[in-house]
Parts: sequence; structure tokens; C-alpha cells
Amino acid sequence: MASEKVQTFTDDNFEGEVLQSSVPVLVDFWATWCAPCKAISPLVDAVAEEYDGKVKVGKVNVDENPGTPGKFGIRGIPTLILFKDGKVLDQVVGAVPKAQLEALIKKAL
Repeated sequence: MASEKVQTFTDDNFEGEVLQSSVPVLVDFWATWCAPCKAISPLVDAVAEEYDGKVKVGKVNVDENPGTPGKFGIRGIPTLILFKDGKVLDQVVGAVPKAQLEALIKKAL
């Protein structure tokens, strides 16, 4: 079940929600047809629940929002990018274990 803590980011709201955020933001770039994206989705939901209030977590559907992935050079999905103070702090590509997602987030806290 998807977490209510995971937000939906679009080309229209990305700057306000992510780049201007006062807390670090983990963004999952995904698509409906991407099997590894579906595999990592429960981990993204779990991280959103655990770090609620410390980190904002959201997803960008790359098919519906082609502008944002282009700006950040996204070539493969799932790509998870951690933003802090409007800049890319780090990123991982592919369906990675939860420990790797947590290590990514801890860099920003």
C-alpha cells in the first residue's frame, strides 16, 4: 500500500516543492511500465514513513513530466535523487536495498 507521506512532484510544482524546500527531499523518478520501479516503491514508502518530518519524499512520473528528468540528466529509472538546499546532494540508480536508501538520506540530516 502506498504511503500518504509520499508526494507527487510534477514539472509544474518541482521547483516549489523540491528546490525551495526547507528540508532535504528524496525524489523517486519512475514510470508505470518500469518493473524495478515497482520493486523499490515499498522501500520508498517505508523511508517516507520513517523519516516523516525530517525529509520530504516524492515521486516524479517521467512519462507525464518529461521536463524535470531532462534537467537532471536522468537516463535510467528508477533513479532516486536526494536534494538539499535546492541542489543535488547524491543519487542512486536502480532498485537498491533499503539500507542504501537510508544511507543516502543520512547524508542530508
